[in-house]
Amino acid sequence: MNTPLRPMNLGELLDRTFFLYRKHFLLFVGIMAVPYLMLLAFQLLGVVIAPRGVAGISGIGLLWFLLTIVLSLAVAAASQGATVVAVSKVHLGAPSSVSEAFAGIKGRIWGLVGIMLGLGLAIGIGILFLVVPGIILALMWAVTIPVAVVEGTGLVDSVQRSATLTKGSWGRIFIVFLLFAVLFYVVYLLCNMPIFVAMTLFVRRHGVTPLPLWSQAALPVGTFVCQCLVGPLMTIGLSLVYYDQRVRNEAFDLQYMMARLDSAQGDAPTPAPI
Repeated sequence: MNTPLRPMNLGELLDRTFFLYRKHFLLFVGIMAVPYLMLLAFQLLGVVIAPRGVAGISGIGLLWFLLTIVLSLAVAAASQGATVVAVSKVHLGAPSSVSEAFAGIKGRIWGLVGIMLGLGLAIGIGILFLVVPGIILALMWAVTIPVAVVEGTGLVDSVQRSATLTKGSWGRIFIVFLLFAVLFYVVYLLCNMPIFVAMTLFVRRHGVTPLPLWSQAALPVGTFVCQCLVGPLMTIGLSLVYYDQRVRNEAFDLQYMMARLDSAQGDAPTPAPI
């Protein structure tokens, strides 16, 4: 296995991503499971309180849907931020745990939500109207969340920093996006296909009728399983891109090793990697 403090080509970066995922499987699955369990519980409660009927979504159902979106953003921000913290530690050889990963983003979740909303809005507008510029923005800003978590910057500084770090590496970042997006949706279909089949058979047998509660509850459960299993991979990969770009552009490997040497000599403490 290559050392984490030297430049990695695309194959090595992907290999390192899967290596860290396998070696720290319970850590990354746990980071995903903790916040997404809260979201799952909220979704299942919504199935009981505001089930969907033939007429569609009721007033309380619409309110519950909007609250679910807000909670989903907070959960995504918490899980991605904590995953970046964990990658920062294990990639540089330090131990980590689920609690330590979340402690690393304490008080910063809503700030990360704001960054994610800003990114999503700008990229979404670019894709909606011009497509290619939207994709370019997504590649330029690919490491915005790792930058925000590791360096503690806000939206504007994070996107500017990401644009600087990713310059010249859009091709491999695109492949990272594509690979893990395809992997996620393949696993999503595998987790939910039995549910889709059962729902289709139910509708064919009973005609147009409200779907039973079990079917409305099954899809969130399937999505939860998928998110826990493969959700960390994209964030791990982009976090490694962030560190690799720092190694390439800023001699981060030399900075880190010099800091460790200073610490060993008692001149200064080793700076935390996050």
